[in-house]
Amino acid sequence: MQLVLNADTYDVVIRGIVPEARRFLWIFTADLKDLFTEHEGGRFVPFLQTLAGKLREGVEIRLVHAKEPGPRFREDFDRFPEFIESDAFERILCPRMHMKIVIADGRKAYVGSANLTGAGMGAKSETRRNFEAGFVTEDEEHLRGLMAFADQFFVGDFCEKCQRRKFCPEPIR
Repeated sequence: MQLVLNADTYDVVIRGIVPEARRFLWIFTADLKDLFTEHEGGRFVPFLQTLAGKLREGVEIRLVHAKEPGPRFREDFDRFPEFIESDAFERILCPRMHMKIVIADGRKAYVGSANLTGAGMGAKSETRRNFEAGFVTEDEEHLRGLMAFADQFFVGDFCEKCQRRKFCPEPIR
């Protein structure tokens, strides 16, 4: 286990776990905004560019979020046809989803408070960031349990008893 606090979230998750994914990447976040990340040459690009690159590499991506992202995120999303054309990209919107999890290849996972936003995970200055705390694990037992739970959620096992179905814009089941 590794404790991850504040700005370390960016280094550990965005610069570490995400690039390490070779087979699949599962991202669960309550809030989803136009997160920008440092790219080659020190320039900043939409995180969606990184995810589109992962899709081109053959990495399967599950993105689960709780509310519709803002207009700038949607504009960036539309710039990358991989998200529409790739069978390796799956997205679910669930208003009750509040988890913040990133899992790469079933080998490493981040579980914590940070949403997929600039203030949560982004390369923001210390004075413009949220205060965040989480853990990274490579423990096989933890990963098995976390992945089983995330997979149950993803396939809709919790939908029937949710009691918010009439408010759900895209029921899984």
